[in-house]
Amino acid sequence: MDFGLVLQTDPPASQVVGLMRRAERNGFRYGWTFDSAVLWQEPFVIYSQILANTTKLHVGTMVTNPGTRTWEVTASTFATLNDMYGNRTVCGIGRGDSAMRVAGRKPNTLARLGEAIGVIRDLAEGREAVVDGNPIRIPWIKNGKLPVWMAAYGPKALALAGQKADGFILQLADPFLTEWMVKAVRQAAADAGRDPDALTICVAAPAYVGDDLAHARDQCRWFGGMVGNHVADLVAKYGEHSDMVPDELTAYIKDRHGYDYSHHGRAGNPDTEFVPDEIVDRFCLLGPAEAHIEKLRHLRELGVDQFAVYAMHDNREGTIDAYGSDIIPAINS
Repeated sequence: MDFGLVLQTDPPASQVVGLMRRAERNGFRYGWTFDSAVLWQEPFVIYSQILANTTKLHVGTMVTNPGTRTWEVTASTFATLNDMYGNRTVCGIGRGDSAMRVAGRKPNTLARLGEAIGVIRDLAEGREAVVDGNPIRIPWIKNGKLPVWMAAYGPKALALAGQKADGFILQLADPFLTEWMVKAVRQAAADAGRDPDALTICVAAPAYVGDDLAHARDQCRWFGGMVGNHVADLVAKYGEHSDMVPDELTAYIKDRHGYDYSHHGRAGNPDTEFVPDEIVDRFCLLGPAEAHIEKLRHLRELGVDQFAVYAMHDNREGTIDAYGSDIIPAINS
């Protein structure tokens, strides 16, 4: 199993770079960041420094979207990084939550997202693609490689990931939901005539290593609120109790009342008080190293290829180091 580190691009950027270097030293193979231009600093500028200060770490967006930048700009930016540092980038992409809503726009449609996946990949790998009705190709790209992994929760999005993407990003670590969603993605890939086992499965969730479970829960409760934004969209689309979406995903947001993106993805977010301990425990990895190892082994059995650690809490360095010394060796021994 591969491991990744997920950070927000809060200033100073040097701290983000330093944590990514620390992650690589501890055996992490991927470094991811949020991509929301208003809330945080521009990630692609920082990726250049991360890549320059690491040797093997792959970097990418968790996640970008088809609306913040034009598709040829996204493709060219990834391709430029690959040309400078080797093919060490991954494009994680979704409909767009904070990046779009904070700027006063609606998330992109799935149809637009599906089109963007193919266009961005083709352009970044040097092939011709049609953008706004115009066929274009980036002429300087040679031997480009850009895997595109799609984030999804709902049935139509899961189907699209299986049909179009190179990988699937699931932003929660609940084994029941992981099994259900991985099966849906792989079935969609098979139905589309693709090899379902060729898709990379990445689970991303907060991980907090420590013995004070109550404190760890409070530091990671924000995640249930972040996931709740997407769940609220699913409930609006499919209803509260739908055969299309499991109650295990949707039931917990019944007491959700609005959301302020100024606290997005941050410990102590007051808009996530509705998230019960049970959801924090299900969606995250908390407790001593042994608890993480047990859950990660379960996720691996369900077909998960990478676990990406959201480290938006007060024990970033300690958790990164604990993964390097105890958890990653135990999983990959």
